[in-house]
Amino acid sequence: MQMRRIRMPSTFFVLSVVFFLDMGVCTAVQSEMRITTIKQEPYAMSKGSQLEGFCMDLLSEIAKKLGFKYRVQLVKDASYGRQDESGNWNGMIGEVVRGEADLAIAPLTLTAAREKAVGMTKPFMQTGISILLRKDISEGIGFFDFLSPFAVETWVGILVAYLGTAACICIVARLSPCEWSQPQSEQNRFSLLHSLWYTAGAFTLQGAGPHPKAPSGRVISCTWWIFTIVLLACYFSHLSSSKTPESTHLTVKGFEDLANQDTIEYGCLAGSSTLAFFKNSNNPVYRRIYEHMERTRSFVSSMDEGVRRAKEGNFAFIGESVSLDLAVARHCELVRAHEVVGMRGYSIAATLGSPIIKNLSVAILQLSEAGELAYLRSKWWASSCMADKAKSSAVQQHSLKGMFVLLSLGLGLGALLAVLELTSKSRRSAAEQKISCCTVLTEELSQRLRSSNANKPQENVDKDKEKA
Repeated sequence: MQMRRIRMPSTFFVLSVVFFLDMGVCTAVQSEMRITTIKQEPYAMSKGSQLEGFCMDLLSEIAKKLGFKYRVQLVKDASYGRQDESGNWNGMIGEVVRGEADLAIAPLTLTAAREKAVGMTKPFMQTGISILLRKDISEGIGFFDFLSPFAVETWVGILVAYLGTAACICIVARLSPCEWSQPQSEQNRFSLLHSLWYTAGAFTLQGAGPHPKAPSGRVISCTWWIFTIVLLACYFSHLSSSKTPESTHLTVKGFEDLANQDTIEYGCLAGSSTLAFFKNSNNPVYRRIYEHMERTRSFVSSMDEGVRRAKEGNFAFIGESVSLDLAVARHCELVRAHEVVGMRGYSIAATLGSPIIKNLSVAILQLSEAGELAYLRSKWWASSCMADKAKSSAVQQHSLKGMFVLLSLGLGLGALLAVLELTSKSRRSAAEQKISCCTVLTEELSQRLRSSNANKPQENVDKDKEKA
């Protein structure tokens, strides 16, 4: 009995030593964790001999919080993780299941099948399934598409040019003695309303007489004609190019529109969770989409191939909304449909039953609450379309800058000629009357710029009385 009591403490001591030694070995092994990932922009991308991207930044922040070192390796078969008919997993999920990696950090979709094989953390990013297609397929025909060849700034500039030209013709017609020789007895043909009508007629290449007789007015008219010819040529050329027969007018705004048409081909990534969603769905629209993809074998082998085919047109790529948003940020001719279905999340995978899963989930939630995940999203999904705005199909105002400058010079030259014509006549009249030229010029200006039509009926009445 006494020997049994002595043996029990010694056995407990040995087990304790073995336990702590085992814990030490585990700690030593886990001090450098093996991380498997896959190259995909912007999650993990090569930068020299290192990797950078959203997942690499996320891994660095989590490692700081949990205090572990890690070594990143690329998955050998370049796959995310798919279960074959015999129940074996490939890709990153397979490496975690076989113990070749401790963690898999990538845009791994959290699914029920993967949750059974490995441990999955709380999602670090929410996503869904949407459609990527070219803008001319997504956008319908609007009532004001005829305004699309020019940008809004250009239309505003054209309106200002029209009003300025009409006002300039009206003023020059009053100042020029060649156009209005006798302000006291003659009526000026170019009132403000007629100037607006004359300018509008020239703008539509219809013409509206009478035409100016003075050189100053003709300079303005010729400049306006040149401006309108070039403007209309640019307008019709861009209008015809944007409405070519090759461009389809089919509007696709969601999955139902996609399923109800046969013009545009569509497909998704082969062997992806997106395909599994449509395959397992009981929704009749989603079933039709899956059956069409299976019948036509319109699958793509990679995300890049799907984006490339969408850019070429007549193809809609179905994929995860987060990845499609990145494609839209990089390729300005693409757009993502507003409809998003099958919401799910991206998670980190670990060995099934591993105690680190809880700590990883807590760290992800802390990063989310601190706004770090939102910052990383804005950092790696920054749009590059701002620099490509000048390449848009609409003609910007600066594209016609030379024509606006030419019109301004023509209006200024016409006004200058009108002043010179009036000054020349005033000098001749001053020489004949032997008075100051400034006095004559001042009288001429006051007669021509004031509204004299109201006095004409009374002047005509007085002349009739004198004749009588």
